[in-house]
Amino acid sequence: MTLKFGVIGTGAIGSDHIRRITNTLSGGKIVAVTDFNKEAAKRVVEDFNLDAVIYPDDKALIADDNVDAVLVTSWGPAHEPSVLAAIEAGKYVFCEKPLATTAEGCMRIVQAEMKHGKRLVQVGFMRRYDNGYVQLKEAIDNHYIGDPLMIRCAHRNPTVAENYSTDMAVSDTLVHEIDVLHWLINDDYKSVQAIFPKKTKYALNHLQDPQIYILETVSGIIINVEVFVNCRYGYDIRCEVIGEEGIVSLPEVSSIISRKNAKLSTNILMDWKQRFIDAYNKELQDFIDSIQKNGEPKGPTSWDGYIAAVTADACLKAQQTGEKEIIQLAEKPHFYENVALK
Repeated sequence: MTLKFGVIGTGAIGSDHIRRITNTLSGGKIVAVTDFNKEAAKRVVEDFNLDAVIYPDDKALIADDNVDAVLVTSWGPAHEPSVLAAIEAGKYVFCEKPLATTAEGCMRIVQAEMKHGKRLVQVGFMRRYDNGYVQLKEAIDNHYIGDPLMIRCAHRNPTVAENYSTDMAVSDTLVHEIDVLHWLINDDYKSVQAIFPKKTKYALNHLQDPQIYILETVSGIIINVEVFVNCRYGYDIRCEVIGEEGIVSLPEVSSIISRKNAKLSTNILMDWKQRFIDAYNKELQDFIDSIQKNGEPKGPTSWDGYIAAVTADACLKAQQTGEKEIIQLAEKPHFYENVALK
């Protein structure tokens, strides 16, 4: 069985997913595309030599009986209506983050999926598929270091675009840590506080950089996350879990070690797409394989999207107040209780 995709949004991430489904992965095919920029949609069809229909909007694409699954890679505020329309049509959905721009929007998607009675939605939190994070997860689940007590993380970019704002440190950057850490320790967040250290001279006037977030979980684990998006030296993702009996850390990205000019050195990545390219491939392949084998996706759920949204809202509030803000989740529906963690 070939899973036939309709793609909503053919920008950078949309075209990259079209490339991997067409040229790298197995079991999937692009049969329809749409984009607010009609020329962009036409160009991607030509660039990848696709036998795909170009639709004027998401509703027309979703209505196509030839589309089995919808890939939502459009502008963030457009995600919710597209996902809801796809669920109503009984189509599978792979949605890049955010699932919706508000917690209320995520909950509407959760309720629509439960009403349908079957899992249809997977959210694009690709870090769960990264080999390093998978190894951390295995170590924690196997109690290799005993119970986790503390976690220290860093999310560093060499630079960011001029339109990157202080709130985007949460909505575009920290959100990945919010999801993957919750998955690693399987423990809900209870509170968060934001701290602004001395500002780097490389940050534009409208941007506070770096930022630090202190998250506390229900069981009492304290998580310290540094977001530093003008670190200059490279794209660097770090995670260290301190347990009762030891420490486990995210491994360094594989690179050759050179000895030259009296220096011992290794390269550091500058591009986030290269850091997680394998994880992007694995998450979409898993989406395809799970549907073909089990009739539903098994990756990050709509409920995971809701958790990320509620937590991000509290982080944004903490940016404004400087106080410890409470993170209050609704009770997890039984519908998602038995979903196997990736």
